[in-house]
Amino acid sequence: MNSKHCEEIFARFQAQNPHPTTELLYQSPFELLIAVMLSAQATDKSVNQATPNLFAIANTPEQILALGEENLKKYIKNIGLYNSKAANIIKTCQILIEQHHSQVPDNRKDLEALAGVGRKTANVILNTLYGEPTIAVDTHLFRIAQRIGLAHGKTVREVEEGLIAIIPKHYQQHAHHWLILHGRYTCTARQPKCEKCLIGDLCETKNRSII
Repeated sequence: MNSKHCEEIFARFQAQNPHPTTELLYQSPFELLIAVMLSAQATDKSVNQATPNLFAIANTPEQILALGEENLKKYIKNIGLYNSKAANIIKTCQILIEQHHSQVPDNRKDLEALAGVGRKTANVILNTLYGEPTIAVDTHLFRIAQRIGLAHGKTVREVEEGLIAIIPKHYQQHAHHWLILHGRYTCTARQPKCEKCLIGDLCETKNRSII
């Protein structure tokens, strides 16, 4: 994509929504970590339906461990892959207690060493909690970036690197959230609202009838 077009895209996003953030509900770094782990291959809506009840009785590593894996499953059973997620959350709580004084790490190496935490989850935590200009690319952002024409690649890592290369640094802090929200409410997978699109004139998809 033309760098001037990219600049204009994010200038418009910023003007419309100066301070975007995650739609996941959380009140502490640990709650955000758990919510992001649960959101993998699931919707924020499904996570937000489950976590308030969970966090009301267990919102620290120690409390989650005391709850136990089987009881944890009862709170998150509406979320996809809840069995494996429950197991990973229990393991992550153990690691946080034993190695990090129950605190959420502030660096990629330690975050990705947690059970069930990959690059995407680490990027969300580093960005949202610690203000790093990371761009967390999941399947949704992978789709949006290529549909708009911002970056292309066969893997999420390739798209992430492409986005970092083209998005001006002064927009990178919020780029992930702007793109996620754009894909969630405007550039939807099956029926994109092109007629209402804020950046429609800059989108590089040539044939809108097949997007």
